[in-house]
Amino acid sequence: MSSIYIHIPFCKQACHYCDFHFSTSMGKKDAMIQALIRELELRKDEFRDEVVDCIYFGGGTPSVLETEEITLLIQTVYTHYQVTTDPEITLEANPDDLSEAKIEALHASPINRLSIGVQSFFEEDLKLMNRAHNATEALQCIMLSRKRFQNISIDLIYGIPEMSTARWIQNIEQALALDVPHISAYALTVEPKTALEKFIKKGIIPPVEDEVAQAHHAILVERLEAEGYHNYEFSNFGKPGAFSQNNTAYWEGKSYIGIGPGAHSYDGKRRAWNVSNNPRYIKAISQDMLPQDVEELTLTDQYNEYVMTRLRTQKGVSLSEVQTLFGDKMHRYLLQQAQSHIEAHFLFQEADRLYVTKKGKFLSDGIAADLFMLNLFQHPFDQNSNQS
Repeated sequence: MSSIYIHIPFCKQACHYCDFHFSTSMGKKDAMIQALIRELELRKDEFRDEVVDCIYFGGGTPSVLETEEITLLIQTVYTHYQVTTDPEITLEANPDDLSEAKIEALHASPINRLSIGVQSFFEEDLKLMNRAHNATEALQCIMLSRKRFQNISIDLIYGIPEMSTARWIQNIEQALALDVPHISAYALTVEPKTALEKFIKKGIIPPVEDEVAQAHHAILVERLEAEGYHNYEFSNFGKPGAFSQNNTAYWEGKSYIGIGPGAHSYDGKRRAWNVSNNPRYIKAISQDMLPQDVEELTLTDQYNEYVMTRLRTQKGVSLSEVQTLFGDKMHRYLLQQAQSHIEAHFLFQEADRLYVTKKGKFLSDGIAADLFMLNLFQHPFDQNSNQS
């Protein structure tokens, strides 16, 4: 399974918490579309032996594009890549873009999955985050979308300043009442150089509290699992058959190509990322140059990547796979580092696998960091350790 991610770097307005690459100016939209098409053409040999199972439009706000522009990009993928007979093709969309006419047009296109950035069903939360839509639009667009799309996901954000437990529960219950098959939920984080960070420093907005976010996450897991959702990855909940193929591919370490400014790519051995600047990206692509930096991953990097991604999933870390991929020494190191977390009931071992417990779930990234190997010089593992 391989996927293609296409980054659409445009938004109507900037959300206060967002640090993704985007522009609120649409002046270069046509040039950007042509650049995205050209990058897809230039990079086709990277997936010469791969079959594409997923095409994912992220951003930014992909729903600001015309449906014809989205379709053109999809057709370009089909022209230059091997695509499976029934790929998952997801479009991230904001509620204010999803009019009935837009939904009808998207339904008639190759798009077969919508990921709707609701974030909250409460006006006060949406205003604090500077979202472009309102609570009424959030409800209406989901009800309209459900008439045309079976495969829908919504995003929710918890741990918002002044969001009470009662209001968070109401958000969850509203999502359940709408019967969406997939929910992605994220703790509000304060990223550097964002408006949210500035407002908190100035005392305009209260600080984000980790304890509140942790409590909200625990409520979320318990409630959604009671309704038949599987928490297949820390932030993602799906009913059987509705797990995001794109998310699953990412957390299982499958290859993906990132198209567009700021987009990342990964093939298991190296990671690449495009320049996060629209004019520079367009200029480079127009000269048939890929404006990207590339990092070759050492065996240590690959081990750390494996532990980080797998620990966040319901499948956990396969100890036998660690031994096969990285060798006996790294296998022993992993078990040694995991022991204190097992004793603290943050991790548990069952047969061949290490899993995060419910108690440790919210701490999974920190636990993974404790299992990391810092570098090959601090531990006696060389590049050939998988042969030992």
